[in-house]
Amino acid sequence: MKTNVNLWWILTGFFLLMAVVYTWWNIIDRPDLAWHTAIEWVGSVALLFTAAMSAMIAFYVDRVRRAQGGDLPEDRLTADIDDGDPELGEFSPWSWWPLVLAFSAGLAILGLAVGTFLLPVGVGVFLVAIVGWVYEYYRGYFAR
Repeated sequence: MKTNVNLWWILTGFFLLMAVVYTWWNIIDRPDLAWHTAIEWVGSVALLFTAAMSAMIAFYVDRVRRAQGGDLPEDRLTADIDDGDPELGEFSPWSWWPLVLAFSAGLAILGLAVGTFLLPVGVGVFLVAIVGWVYEYYRGYFAR
């Protein structure tokens, strides 16, 4: 994560440098105009805001790294592959409920696009699908 922080700070410096170069280039490209009218303000401000956004991301990632109290396995040279393998939870590869859930979302969007009478049908199918997906381990063959 320390590498990520360093990369974001390097990007911040790069965008600041590019903002200065871009602004200076616009000024010297139009010597007949005053300096404040020769600047192309949209590009200069956009590059400055990009530098500010990358600085905010760098600051945030640095604070998260310090709050964790240590480096990630990716930062250590002696780490094994299994050190970075977290427990992701339990998933049901045989479950049909995500497909029903996607169908309900499609039906609701179709209701917004074509006719509003389909929207309540899509919401009803969504409620059935989300309840079925949440409680799929509480009934049937895979009940626990």
